[in-house]
Amino acid sequence: MTAEMPKPQIDTSKPHPARVYDYLLGGKDNYAVDQAVGAKLPVEARAAARQNRAFMRRATAWLALSGIDQFLDIGTGIPTEPNLHQIVQEINPKARVVYTDNDPIVLRHAEALLISTPEGVTDYIQADVREPRAILEHAQGFLDFSRPIALSLIALMHFIPEDEKPYDIVGTLVEALPTGSYLVLSHAASDLYPDLVEQVVAQYKRGGITLGFRTRAGVTRFFEGMDLAEPGLVTAPHWYKDTAAPTEEESGGFDSGIYAGVARVR
Repeated sequence: MTAEMPKPQIDTSKPHPARVYDYLLGGKDNYAVDQAVGAKLPVEARAAARQNRAFMRRATAWLALSGIDQFLDIGTGIPTEPNLHQIVQEINPKARVVYTDNDPIVLRHAEALLISTPEGVTDYIQADVREPRAILEHAQGFLDFSRPIALSLIALMHFIPEDEKPYDIVGTLVEALPTGSYLVLSHAASDLYPDLVEQVVAQYKRGGITLGFRTRAGVTRFFEGMDLAEPGLVTAPHWYKDTAAPTEEESGGFDSGIYAGVARVR
């Protein structure tokens, strides 16, 4: 870590998306309130979480192999190895990574686990995606915004409902990136498995978490003005490049309700 971090208190009275996600992945960094939400989600939610994480690994590795050596990951979540910096710094030890999340428990793990290679940089900011300019201001101290950067928004924007202007948030972040940068985004679908969506949204709502699942057209809108890399916007298990397709075992035998895409900034 490259900077001193505050010690905000962890609120264990309310579930948090990062901790529910950790529960779905089989992690141990969650509390009873998070488990209460996760345990009542349909079984497909666990497969979707694994597929989403696997998409992140494939997309990140492809970008690093393509020469991208700067990454801004917003909505980091609780570290589940391999982490983004481990993937990219194994390919390029000089890669620079800035993580961002708004859950204090993620901050505590970041201090202990998100350690850079000697040649590279790994930094962390406790911040919320709803404040994109604050994130950019911090990131500009560690990343060179005159060179391409990969912006990673993995399973994050479906926690931002329409009244919080999700497209404006992403637009502000992308606008700050130079030509040749990339947006890596995955997002829960509202139009693939309507019955499952209804269960998931209702269960999160009982925990006080509002979801804004979107149609394929709604997710595509995040990539407006950019060039989607092949295979375009697809469900998470179908996004792969220069590697074999994920096996049925890896995907849990279920084609996730998660749209995934990678797009180049013009």
